[in-house]
Amino acid sequence: MFHKILVAVDGSAHADAALVQAIDLAQSEHAQLTVMTAVPPIPPTAYATPGAVMPELLDAVHADAEAILRTARDHVPDDLPVRTVLTEQPVRNAVIHEIGKGGHDLVVMGSRGRGAVRSALLGSVSHHVLHHSPVPVLIVHAEHSPRIEPVKVGPAT
Repeated sequence: MFHKILVAVDGSAHADAALVQAIDLAQSEHAQLTVMTAVPPIPPTAYATPGAVMPELLDAVHADAEAILRTARDHVPDDLPVRTVLTEQPVRNAVIHEIGKGGHDLVVMGSRGRGAVRSALLGSVSHHVLHHSPVPVLIVHAEHSPRIEPVKVGPAT
């Protein structure tokens, strides 16, 4: 039995598939769901660009992460207890930290399925969490899973 399920989302098809599976598991187990995303780091080259508009870039990156989290939250059924977590920490460490902090007993994540060599070179988040998590980790691939469509919020101002 799972009581608290943590699902990491990033707006990708793989994360959408993980969210669908996490919702299904949380409903069948009568568990609480935590949906988590991270603000991606700004590439170091952005800081060196002459005339770069850093505050606007930082605001845009943060707004994108909030939109991903909001879209995921909006797809969770109203009768399912859910909380959201937005972090500015590196996602691989933030997920491990959240497992303990939130008392989660299952982590659900999407994976692109790059394989061991490419994961080692590219630093797969799911690979890191799988090897460092104190609780079970369910890795979901998006091959045949439904895609979550963004919720229309209205015209941008």
